[in-house]
Amino acid sequence: MRFTPENKDLPEKWYNVIPDLEFSLSPAMGASGYPLGQHDMNSLSPNPIIEQELERKKRDVPIPPELRNLYAEWRPTPLFRAERLEKKLETPARLFYKYEGGSPSGSYDLNTAMAQAYYASHDGAEHIITATGDGEWGVSLAIACNHFGIKCRVYMVRSSYDEQVYGRYIMEILGADVVSSPSEDTSTGRKVLSSDPKAPGSLGTAISEAFEEAMSRNDATFAWGTVMNHVILHQTLIGLEAQQQLRRAGFQPEICIGAVAGGSGFGGLVFPLYREIQHGMRAIAVETAAAPSLSKGHYAYDYVDTERLGPMLQMYTLGHSYIPPGIRAGGMRYHGISPLVSALYREKLMEAKLYTQRQALEAGIMFARSEGLVPSPESSYTIRAVIDQAVACKEKKERKNILFLLNTNSNLDTSTFKDFLEGAVEDKYLLEDQVVAAINNLPKM
Repeated sequence: MRFTPENKDLPEKWYNVIPDLEFSLSPAMGASGYPLGQHDMNSLSPNPIIEQELERKKRDVPIPPELRNLYAEWRPTPLFRAERLEKKLETPARLFYKYEGGSPSGSYDLNTAMAQAYYASHDGAEHIITATGDGEWGVSLAIACNHFGIKCRVYMVRSSYDEQVYGRYIMEILGADVVSSPSEDTSTGRKVLSSDPKAPGSLGTAISEAFEEAMSRNDATFAWGTVMNHVILHQTLIGLEAQQQLRRAGFQPEICIGAVAGGSGFGGLVFPLYREIQHGMRAIAVETAAAPSLSKGHYAYDYVDTERLGPMLQMYTLGHSYIPPGIRAGGMRYHGISPLVSALYREKLMEAKLYTQRQALEAGIMFARSEGLVPSPESSYTIRAVIDQAVACKEKKERKNILFLLNTNSNLDTSTFKDFLEGAVEDKYLLEDQVVAAINNLPKM
């Protein structure tokens, strides 16, 4: 069942959850050891992005009309009810998914990519530099850069660069310069390669390389794909639209589920429903067993990147020096979780579930055969949790309304599902000894 979106569902303002929180948040810290200020981010981001990152009082942040007109080319996105999957599971639960796969990139990442490219263009940037895992974010940023005539350079984690080749191909088709990370182009990359020429890379390392290049150029800016407050702010389009669509359909979400890598998609879906959380709605963040930052990480200040070039955030982390094992959901191979998502977890306002990649991909295939859409590997983790909750509703004879977030990147991920069906995908788990070493390397605050 498709709930047709209406033009009025596209918000005129992003939602900042911070003023509604009933607990305090610790500030992000700059490299100086003092609370993060505008001067700490000037070499990385345009002023409007910095202001959004540091905003603590304004609940509603207006979307510039020019940007909103661009959003209107693919937003509001539709809401679907997965009735065939419900039937297959024989569950009384109602399963609703907010479908972000219809965007030009097939991903919700375009919401913040377009915003950051918009602000960069108004700041006079000629280049945007970023890091990506399996390519969802990089593809989105390449599309956004083309809208504004900006050149895009992407440091892509080597394990994904080698295995998720379609993501790389699409970025290159779109005009992005894609570099395998760790690379010989930066001192960060050369340092990693000198100790391990076959290093699989990590998002932390790729971000360090992108930071290093962006900081050294006057014509470039860095674009954040996840973790930071302003990224989640841009993603709240998802939850704001879903809230309107469900309300019009006469349903109230009782369980809300999304995968977490850095947490921007999950926060974008869940934060506009914060009042529902306060009144009993369950929010479930789904992690990979290879990098379960919420489930098995430490709540502490840590750097966002391996080489400690960026800010320190108080978050659940596995340590900035931890290199997760290579998995097909490359975007989930990150050591930390958004400070905002971390704070909700600390306050027990949300739950975390973790699954292996084989469990996730099995669920993704079940969804594809039921609903006709091939989900991204990251969304497959979400679907695994949705199925488990639907089965629990069946066992308890409870008719719950379950809302979840869906990206479909079949152009990027066909080889992943092919390899899984052929038995060529193995489960990967947290490397406990490496986490211990990485936690011991956390900054002393």
